[in-house]
This record gives sequence, structure tokens and C-alpha cells, in this order.
Amino acid sequence: MHRSIIALLHVGYWFLYGLLWALIILLVAAATRSGNNTPLQTWRFVYFISAFGTIPAVLGFYTFYTWLFPQFLQRGKILAFFLVGFAAAIGCGVLSAAIMSILFPDFSFFNDGLNSGGAITMALTIISLLNGGVGLVIKGFISWYNETKLKESLMQKNFEMELALVKSQINPHFLFNTLNNIDVLIGKDAGRASTYLNKLSDIMRFMLYETKTEKIPLSKELAYIEKYIDLQRIRTATPNYVEYVVEGEVHDRLIEPMLFIPLVENAFKHSALREKENAVKIHIAITDNQLVFDCTNKYKEGAQYPQEYGGLGISLIQKRLLSLYPKKHQLEVSKNGDTYHVKLTLHQTWKSAAS
Repeated sequence: MHRSIIALLHVGYWFLYGLLWALIILLVAAATRSGNNTPLQTWRFVYFISAFGTIPAVLGFYTFYTWLFPQFLQRGKILAFFLVGFAAAIGCGVLSAAIMSILFPDFSFFNDGLNSGGAITMALTIISLLNGGVGLVIKGFISWYNETKLKESLMQKNFEMELALVKSQINPHFLFNTLNNIDVLIGKDAGRASTYLNKLSDIMRFMLYETKTEKIPLSKELAYIEKYIDLQRIRTATPNYVEYVVEGEVHDRLIEPMLFIPLVENAFKHSALREKENAVKIHIAITDNQLVFDCTNKYKEGAQYPQEYGGLGISLIQKRLLSLYPKKHQLEVSKNGDTYHVKLTLHQTWKSAAS
């Protein structure tokens, strides 16, 4: 928590406490005025009552706030906290009584003997204990807030590391295969090889620069998918190996990067039927209130499907969706015969690049 906010919490509490004590002083003054007891109406006594409420309050508050909470309560030493806390409150009461005796020698606490002094010290101890309790609450709130922010920061950094891990796993595999395919194509059709090399360059530029921002135009994400599919088509002679359809208006809508790309890459990575038509189907439907990504890929029936499809990549995607679209998405992953199916539905109010 920022220091200025902590300072405001302290100032706010002492302001309210001062108002409460001022009300108590006014009530005491009013009561003594009706009884014609004039000493209670002097400024000297007002100072005395103010000090009586302030000194033990400050001592108790900051003893509990700066020492007891971090040394005992925060470390889980509950029994020691209660024992030391009770002793500390008594100590604050005794110290307050000593300070009051020095500041106001004419208001001696022991005019009527130890009984009077003990009762007043007990009152000071209670004031110290009550304010110490408030100090614990404020310190506990600040500590809870700081820990929550720290956990969120660590979770965000952990997610960024995990996302970087997914990208590092995908890129080398895809880059290696694509360069091999382009290398083979150079000897057959140099013009096509140059076109595909430019598309690979665009894809790498996208991965290096575009994915660093919080949101990107949806059109760029879709353009990446289209170029990626084009590069996958050079690995097969089947003309209709991939079916890719986008429905709806893209306009200038924005979306978080790398939401669909890992799913698309997984589909191609684990599709073993390159000679079969429509081995991979990708359908994206865009409406005013939602986006539906639907992807299926076929693999050889009876073959062991790699576990990583439902492992690290999907797990990270689920974590990211929970963070970005809490209660506003559905991710369905299923297997039916020789087909794997992934359907991601995002419910959102679209933001545009202009906004």
C-alpha cells in the first residue's frame, strides 16, 4: 500500500478519535456545570482530560501496531501475543500514569492512596488496550492488502513466464518445420518459396512485437492464423487439407494476443492425416456480444494422442482465460473417435482501437 494511503488511514483514525474525545470532554463539562463544580470547567482540566485520553491511546496504538503485530501475531505466535499484549497494555497504562504525574503534578493520582492510583492506571490501561486493538486492525488490513497485491504481482509474473514458455515451445518447432518446407520448395518454385518466406517473416514479427501489448487488433490475430495455415498447406499435397472460415465483422475490435494461436498450432501439430481432406477445421464466428472459436483436427484412429495437447498448453490457456474473462468464457475440449474438438466462447463487449 502506498505510504500516502497509510498516512491518510492514521490521520483519519486520529481525527475521528479526537472528535470522540472532544465529545466526551463536552459531556463531562456539561455535567459538572449543572452541579456547580467549577474546577472541571477550567482549561487546565480540559488539558488534563485531553492528555488522559491521548497519551495511553498513542502508546497503545503504536506499541501494538509497530511491535506486537509483526513480532507475534504475524508470525502465528498467538499465545505469546496475548500474554505479551496484556503486559504491554499494562506497561502503557503505567507509563501514561507516570507521564501524567509529571505533566500535571497538581492532579496527583495518589491523593487518595494506592486504590485511587490503581483505578486510574487501570482506566489508562483499558484506553491503551482499546487503541492497541484498533492499531492491530489497521496494521492487519495494510498487511493483508500488501500481501494480496504481492500475490497478484507474483501470479502475473508467473503467468507471463508460463506464456513465454508456451511461445518458446511453439516457435522453434514451427520455425524448424517451416524452414525445411521452404527449403524444399525453393528448388521447385522459387516464387512460391519467396512468398511463404515473407509470410514466415510476418509471423515472426508478430510473435516478437505484437504479443507484448495487452491488446491487439483482432484482425492481426486472424491474419496470423491465416498465414500460419498457408504455411501449413505447403506440407501436404491435399488441396482441402484445411478448412478455415471466419464469419462476422472484424472492424477495429481489440482482443488479447495469443488466445487462439496455441489452439491452432496444437491442432496442426497433432494432426497426422495430411492426406485427408478437412483434417483440420477452424471456424470463427464474431457477433456483437461474443466470439466463438471452433477447431477440430483428425488423427489416425488407434494412435496414441500426445498428452501435451491437454497438458501444459491447454492448462495455461485455461489460467489465462480465468484471469482475462472470469465467468465470461467457456472452453470445451473433447475427443470423439478420431477427432479432437476444441471450442472457445468469449462473452464480451468489444472494444475498438479508436476507443
